[in-house]
Amino acid sequence: MRFILGSGSPRRKELLAQIGVVPDAITPPDIDEDPLKNELPRPYCSRITQAKAAAVAADADDIVLCADTTVALGRRILGKPADRSEAERFLSGLSGRRHKVITAVAVKRGDRTWARDVVSTVRMKVLSADELNGYLDTGDWQGKAGGYAIQGPAGALIPWISGSFTGIVGLPLAETATLLRAAGYPFGDTQ
Repeated sequence: MRFILGSGSPRRKELLAQIGVVPDAITPPDIDEDPLKNELPRPYCSRITQAKAAAVAADADDIVLCADTTVALGRRILGKPADRSEAERFLSGLSGRRHKVITAVAVKRGDRTWARDVVSTVRMKVLSADELNGYLDTGDWQGKAGGYAIQGPAGALIPWISGSFTGIVGLPLAETATLLRAAGYPFGDTQ
């Protein structure tokens, strides 16, 4: 049995290490992550995660873990901004408002898949022009759903959350550990 992380996210790898899980292989799947017409954020996030898990090649006894994090402002999906201008639009929209961060996790072993999604609520402070431009200047928004990462410099812009901090970062650890146990991952066993 091998444990395959179906994600190139260094944050997910670091989060797994916090619970003693080290991947034997890292195989980010290459799938189309464009939302379907009128697709809502939570079903979108679950669909993408399931598609990622299905796209990772693995032997029957291997355990594959995939996840996706989506930032939702109402019914609108805020993906990874293409450029600074789009990041600025996302962050301006989030400024002073609550929004949802959804992280879906799928664990596949053989022909079985266990899945869960975790929804957290985040409030971003009202951003001044200096705060917005200062954050954009860090470049930390690149490759981040919604244009920010709570565990980086943007943490100073987030005064309140309700839900799973690790889910907001990109992998809800309590739920992930439960899914891995269900798939037979040997927590605490000598390997």
